[in-house]
Amino acid sequence: MQDNLRMIWNFTKMQGAGNDFVVLDGVRQSIHLTPERARALADRHFGIGADQILLVEDPLDPNADFRYRIFNADGGEVEHCGNGARCFVRFVHDQGLSRRNPLRAEIATGLLVLHESDDGRVSVDMGQTAFTPDRLAFDAAGLETRAAGADTLYGLDLPGEADPVWCSLVAISNPHAVTLVDDTEAFPVGRIGPAIERHRRFAQRVNAGFMQVLDRHHIRLRVFERGAGETLACGTGACAAAVAGIRRGLLDSPVRVDTHGGALHIEWNDQALRMRGPAATVFHGQVDIDTLVASR
Repeated sequence: MQDNLRMIWNFTKMQGAGNDFVVLDGVRQSIHLTPERARALADRHFGIGADQILLVEDPLDPNADFRYRIFNADGGEVEHCGNGARCFVRFVHDQGLSRRNPLRAEIATGLLVLHESDDGRVSVDMGQTAFTPDRLAFDAAGLETRAAGADTLYGLDLPGEADPVWCSLVAISNPHAVTLVDDTEAFPVGRIGPAIERHRRFAQRVNAGFMQVLDRHHIRLRVFERGAGETLACGTGACAAAVAGIRRGLLDSPVRVDTHGGALHIEWNDQALRMRGPAATVFHGQVDIDTLVASR
């Protein structure tokens, strides 16, 4: 709404396994979210602070209940966010926008089906997975590969690294490169993560995941997210890691994925991919968006 020419937006701060979001209701208020405004909202020093900005809108697809859009902390709009999807359905129910359960959400690449259970946890049917380089805008020309079970690993040469880093490629609407490591806590995610994220072979950048296998149903995971940096959890990253581990012959469904922000539970059977985990409201507020942008 406008107040003496000031644009005041109502917002809700939410988190799913520590992956945090500013959620905006674009159904009952007019929201024009530019990259500059998204960056201002996500700024942890001068804004509200978030890994991503989530925008709930009326759907374009007649088969959807709502449209769900995701903007990374760097202002770029992306295809999917699993932890954000769980917060989305909790937000829609808590705000009284809909009582439907399950909900159908329209994202950039199709429809998601989301269900909130009586214990407050949310499960998301994550859609189809893909593994070919073209689905990740990845240039594999001339690159060395290795077979790993049903998977193919691609060796990425990184600046300053003597040996290539071997990655699984997984597309779950958004792109992921998953690397198996001995110890996620000891691995230099802060150095290797951004080098993979911005590797020249990924035309649209990539989310870089680092997975440690604990047993056939349990992994640890850290993810350096495209446009957000390392986050406490990444829902699509957890799905990508579980799927990559199963394809490599290292894991069996279901898989518990331990992140710094909490546990996520993934099921995959070649056809359906489902994620279950928490979603919580932190606080509500109002922001004068243009004053916030001007103050940075």
